Amino acid sequence: MIKIYTVEEAQRSILRRQPLNAMTYPPAVLAGTERLFGPCVTPAQAVAKILASVQAEGDAALRRWSKLLDRVELEDFRIPSEKLEEAYRSLTDELKTAMQTAAQRIRLFHELQPLPNWETTSLGGRLGQRVTPVERAGVYVPGGTAPLPSSLLMSVIPAQVAGVKQIIVCTPPNPHVSILAAAYLCGIEQVFQIGGAQAVAALTFGTESVPKVDKIVGAGNLFVTLAKQQVYGLVGLDGLAGPTETVVIADSTANPAWVAADLLAQAEHDILASAILFTPDREVAEAVQVEVARQMETLSRAEIIAQSLEHRSGIVLTPDLPTAARLSNEYAPEHLCLAVQDPQAVAKLIHNAGGLFIGEHSFEVLGDYIAGPSHVMPTSGTARFASPINVLDFVKITSLVALDPASSRALSRLAATIARTENLTAHAAAADFRLGELDV
Repeated sequence: MIKIYTVEEAQRSILRRQPLNAMTYPPAVLAGTERLFGPCVTPAQAVAKILASVQAEGDAALRRWSKLLDRVELEDFRIPSEKLEEAYRSLTDELKTAMQTAAQRIRLFHELQPLPNWETTSLGGRLGQRVTPVERAGVYVPGGTAPLPSSLLMSVIPAQVAGVKQIIVCTPPNPHVSILAAAYLCGIEQVFQIGGAQAVAALTFGTESVPKVDKIVGAGNLFVTLAKQQVYGLVGLDGLAGPTETVVIADSTANPAWVAADLLAQAEHDILASAILFTPDREVAEAVQVEVARQMETLSRAEIIAQSLEHRSGIVLTPDLPTAARLSNEYAPEHLCLAVQDPQAVAKLIHNAGGLFIGEHSFEVLGDYIAGPSHVMPTSGTARFASPINVLDFVKITSLVALDPASSRALSRLAATIARTENLTAHAAAADFRLGELDV
């Protein structure tokens, strides 16, 4: 059952953000961690142990963790290229068409994103910027309780559009055929069957088998996210994606069955997923509550959904739509769906959301698979300052400075003045030499 909250109740519970290291984990997560890593070991401590061992022992540690956590014994982590092609050819024509269409739309969307190199002579000499791709990117593709070939497409294709030369994919052992097929469809040859925090460790530090990368992208479970948090600075990150979340704002015109279906689609991802409805209409709230209970009975992941709805989700009764928009902006959801009579008007009130789905026909599941933008979006409130995966995640901007002698001389005296104010006399001296005010 999904609960109905007042605004005040929701702000004390489901709308309250916590940092990852302060998160209250469900009992099942804590019990599983202690069973594998020992009494009183937290998920963050378990991740730190995995990272340290892979950094120190390389492939040997990867094999040990794969055996303990994934219950598989692996000699070779890399999946042969012929297996990728074989997987693609085994797909039904219907699935091939769906994946090809998704790949085309994702590529076309990201090719429209500008990556400008530019220069100007208006400031003396030449100033500008040069955009270059990272050399090597790592893509994590979830494959635990649900295989996600869509995540491979959504992460790999923007990197390819950006011009990344080498893309390394990691996914949990014995990956689903659809993930291998997606890699083949994208022309990816380096796919490693390594999951969880150990995959993040391998991509960060490099091992005998897995190349070290410059940036890691892609969503994952709690342990993947904690691992990314702990390696930040050693490697670039797209962000800390997950647990996943959606907010729906609905009014009296919304279809309760559709709203319920959208909430359930999010809740089935993970027991830590959040599915939240803001509505000023009690009748809609109660109708959605009934629909959620009815539709759950037919779903294959009802047990996961039930835990998500119990601990992380809910329906919030708001005084009006502007209040709903304000609460959504404060929450800054990964996905925000507008099931209202005038979605464009409400969209103008929204400032913080990873993806904004405007109108009931632009529902989130289309964004998950085939609309075009990457579905790897900022979570945990980071939509206040972060963006979905896009081509800019895979490039670096280098500032270009090539001043002419006259401009250099004019600016040197000003630079020296600022430097002396900061008590940085070596900085000032470097400028003074150019002015001929110090002897060489």
